[in-house]
Amino acid sequence: MQPAPPPVTVDARRAGAVRRAVRELALVAVLFLAYKAGRMAVAGRSGTARANGERIWWLERLLHLPDEAAVQAPLLVHELPVRLANCYYAYVHFPATVLCLVWLYLRHPVHYRWIRRALAALTAAALALHLLVPLAPPRMTALTGLVDTGSRYGPAVYGPPETDTLSNQYAAMPSLHVGWALAVAVALVAVTAGRWRWLWLAHPVLTLLVVVGTGNHYWLDGVVAVTLLGLILAALPRPDAPPRPPGPVPAARLRPHVVPAPRRPGDAGRRRGSRTPSAADGRLRPPRRG
Repeated sequence: MQPAPPPVTVDARRAGAVRRAVRELALVAVLFLAYKAGRMAVAGRSGTARANGERIWWLERLLHLPDEAAVQAPLLVHELPVRLANCYYAYVHFPATVLCLVWLYLRHPVHYRWIRRALAALTAAALALHLLVPLAPPRMTALTGLVDTGSRYGPAVYGPPETDTLSNQYAAMPSLHVGWALAVAVALVAVTAGRWRWLWLAHPVLTLLVVVGTGNHYWLDGVVAVTLLGLILAALPRPDAPPRPPGPVPAARLRPHVVPAPRRPGDAGRRRGSRTPSAADGRLRPPRRG
């Protein structure tokens, strides 16, 4: 007989969990660095990006989409709302995604793998579009009349595009802010219960209004991001739905209790023996001849 394998200790389980967590964090870091490198690869194409920005603006007018200035104008009435919008754009996007991934990894690993694949595919598709269609944001397109709220009111995420070596500001199509926010909301709606779980969708809606109001994205940037994510989620296999809590066990149907009729004293003598034919036996016999 082969010896039984040694039992897995608590320290071994913790070490395995730490290794898996480090591997996942490394994967997310590589994905983020690839996103940054892809954005830098299209730097220097400012003329093409600005021309594409004007084409997107005219296309939105042909499609009768609302003007981005209609979202920015209420923010510029007071300094507080525009600063709040800039803070949301700068400090909510990436930390919210990381916190969601960490929570899913610890509590819902199956959904974590599902949404991680979706984010990876969405980011790869976005990088391809950034390379194919460099696009200046509306704050850099003169036709829009939008203000760069980050540089004027702060906090600013980007520096001057000519000297910015950390990011490529001509990669507006699609908006990964909107795409990642929608992926986070979809994952949280899938793993939570109750009517209030649909409030998670407020995150991508607010993100869309923020990226448009701050002049960093067009409406079509968000539309393309939502479309790409929808196609990716439709192609990926869905994780198993969380089991529902067991409901009350239905009570067994009670059969009616049949009380047998009382026996009379003469019934016992009239019982037929095993050799005594009954009336039914007579009916089953073939008729006699002649």
